[in-house]
Amino acid sequence: MKRRMMMKPLLKYSLMLCTAIFLSSCGSSKPKVVTTKKEVRTKKTRHYNPEVTKRNNTIKPKDERVYDIVNYAIGFEGTKYKYGGTTKRGMDCSGLLYVSFQENDIQLPRTSRAMSLQGERLYLKDVTVGDLLFFETNKNKKVINHVGMVVDISQGDILFIHSTTSLGVVISKLSENYWNNTFVMARRVI
Repeated sequence: MKRRMMMKPLLKYSLMLCTAIFLSSCGSSKPKVVTTKKEVRTKKTRHYNPEVTKRNNTIKPKDERVYDIVNYAIGFEGTKYKYGGTTKRGMDCSGLLYVSFQENDIQLPRTSRAMSLQGERLYLKDVTVGDLLFFETNKNKKVINHVGMVVDISQGDILFIHSTTSLGVVISKLSENYWNNTFVMARRVI
């Protein structure tokens, strides 16, 4: 009987300790954008300012295939959105870039998140035609889930082609509030 009475407080304290540990650990870790193992996580580049990319002499891509890739992607402009799509019948954001690069014998992963691990991370001032822009458009999940490709830099504004669920394949400006606020990083894969 004495043993049973001693076990009750011990069980009670053990349960309280487990509950305290559980409650203190919930929400203590911050979501992270995974880039590469070698790359150190830096502060997200947000709040795009067109002044950053205004320059007198435009940076030219090193590889001339970039123009073929961009022109191929532009050929899909107006195509409706289709999750997992890679044809004129329907296209998603990563599918657009996947087929555009594949047409020029450059293999990219199929998802925007996997694409965000490829190539070299860039400052916005160094972005040029053919570079990829990555976004976090889901407020509940802090992961990259959207990608576009730079097609032009005009008067300091970065124009990029991508496929949206509402408009399909379109060209947008990075300075638009929505894209500005969801922008995460730019990368060069070629």
